[in-house]
Amino acid sequence: MFRDRLDAVESRIEKALIRAGRKRQDVTLVAVTKTFPASAIEEAYAAGFRVFGENYVQEFEKKAPLLPELPMASFHLIGHLQSNKVRKAGDLFQAIQTVDSEKLARRLNELGKPLEVMIEVKLSDESSKHGTLPDDLSSIVDAVRNCENLTLNGLMTIPPWTEKGEDSRPFFTQLRELAVHHGLQKLSMGMSNDFDVAIEEGATHIRIGTALFGSRTKI
Repeated sequence: MFRDRLDAVESRIEKALIRAGRKRQDVTLVAVTKTFPASAIEEAYAAGFRVFGENYVQEFEKKAPLLPELPMASFHLIGHLQSNKVRKAGDLFQAIQTVDSEKLARRLNELGKPLEVMIEVKLSDESSKHGTLPDDLSSIVDAVRNCENLTLNGLMTIPPWTEKGEDSRPFFTQLRELAVHHGLQKLSMGMSNDFDVAIEEGATHIRIGTALFGSRTKI
């Protein structure tokens, strides 16, 4: 079943890449294992995945000890990071995609550990969404660039959920334009419902969970 879902995802990726005139190596598929057990990470790793996304520090803290050694695997935090969980996140993850304030950047930098980071940008009016507002982005970009232990890779966003991927295009376009303005190369955008459109708009990281692993279950 996993292999069938992976083949279907790769087919969608390939079609989107053709439409966009891009190459497969331009896009990293982040396997989102939120609520899935450690065994799902092992299965995906065996299938060739090396980049995994988790939404909750506490959840991954429980799963991590159950994993065998996975050489070259990189774990990205793609959910909101509370300041009181910064130290634990630094221990568990190699990349934080959801930096959304100068304060959070400083707290991560103070850990003294090299971390790759992205800045999460809030482009919708949804109260449930996190991220910095576009008008505040410049100051956070400068703050992260001044943190010696952080490497700023790019921007990340989560548009309002929709069954029609095309509805997400304006948000993806805006994020791409913001990245160009700030001289950033990487864009984490697009999930199971809209990653095709995200690729067309320049996504370098697509975050795929349900389309790979099926309906979410409790651990």
